Amino acid sequence: MRVSYGAPDMYTFPPLIKCCSNELAVSAGLGIHGLLIKYAVEDDVFVGTTLVDFYGKCELIGNARKVFDEMSVRNVVSWTAIVVGYVRFGDLVNARIMFDAMPKRNQVSYNAMICGYAKLGELVSARTLFDQLPNKNVVSYTTMIDGYAKCGDMASARFLFEECLEKDLVLWSALITGYAQNGLPNDAVKSFQEMLLSNTSPDEYIMVSVMSACAQIGSLDLANEVDAYMSRSFLYLHHTHVVAALVDMNAKCGRMERAMSLFSNIPKRDLVSYCSMIQGFAIHGQGVDAVKLFYNMLSEGIMPDAVAFTVILTACSRCALVEEGYRFFDMMSRYSITPSSDHYACMIDLLGRSGNLEAAYHLLKSLPVEAHAEAWGALLGASRLHCNTELAEVVANRLVELEPHNAGNFVLLSNIYAAADRWLDVSIVRNQMVGQGLRKIPGRSWC
Repeated sequence: MRVSYGAPDMYTFPPLIKCCSNELAVSAGLGIHGLLIKYAVEDDVFVGTTLVDFYGKCELIGNARKVFDEMSVRNVVSWTAIVVGYVRFGDLVNARIMFDAMPKRNQVSYNAMICGYAKLGELVSARTLFDQLPNKNVVSYTTMIDGYAKCGDMASARFLFEECLEKDLVLWSALITGYAQNGLPNDAVKSFQEMLLSNTSPDEYIMVSVMSACAQIGSLDLANEVDAYMSRSFLYLHHTHVVAALVDMNAKCGRMERAMSLFSNIPKRDLVSYCSMIQGFAIHGQGVDAVKLFYNMLSEGIMPDAVAFTVILTACSRCALVEEGYRFFDMMSRYSITPSSDHYACMIDLLGRSGNLEAAYHLLKSLPVEAHAEAWGALLGASRLHCNTELAEVVANRLVELEPHNAGNFVLLSNIYAAADRWLDVSIVRNQMVGQGLRKIPGRSWC
């Protein structure tokens, strides 16, 4: 163009600069900045704003601020670009200084600050700005709902969702994903059903969240419904992460044949899809199949990580596969993985379930890492299962020390004493509960 038509002007450079807003093209963007100065078009407000945005996206915030300060004319887009740059860089102090200095603000500048606060978990500051926003739009609501969801405050997220009059796909996705990620699968599924009634079609990301929720619930009926919907919307099945979620849902809900069929048809299986199937086998007591699949994964050259070993050790513990469990535990060193408290908890559970209580207790006492309550809880369950009252008492007392406010531990200890006809000790434990204001949570049925 320069050869055929001569010098570029202020309209030529902004599209070029926008193409450079990634790590691979930063040097090209710097070169274009040099050309801007050469052709004396850097003073144009559109060109300058594009430069500020470019440096902000590349996290060269010093360059962005220098360009901004040297601009002779600025508009609301220029101010918003520098605010967004500081937010992306994680410098909310300077972002807020520039936001407060803006002679005029628009929704984009408000949303940028709200997003910055929300991402860092500063929900009070985010909500204050949100409440000050004169004309809230669906982007503003989505930002706040996503922020509340990431902090686990789904009550506030739902309140704002109901308040928003314009509900688009992204807003629904923020709510449903929030429920799924915060361990509220029933609310996630209910919201999904509400979304369908509102004639909003889900995308692949919502479907992954819904399938995760169904997997948490473990409902066969729900799994059938979602699977049928996915079959009708076969377009999603071209995405590997969607198929992996579908495999995980079917496996955890007991549809192992369907899960295996989907798994077998994945053109390039990865660690996530393998772990989903192995976990499915583990949940349904098919430990031998889980072990075979793990070895099959290794034969395909897929490297297991710490999570994969937790999954296979869990499968071994649930099915009392002691030798295999030891083999996998020792195998971790080959992949330079240091056993965590979760891995040790699996081994303790495996030994306890198989009746090797002394070995389990010895392992627990000699751990190189601090054992968490789940490890002690696994040994307590095994001690009660195999009627070892003496060990159960020791473990239960340790659990009470670890979780002094967990009423369940006191109840377990009381039951152990009751089973041994030690009623004085039962009375002492119950008096301790009363003294600490602890109450047993009543049992409930799914029916």
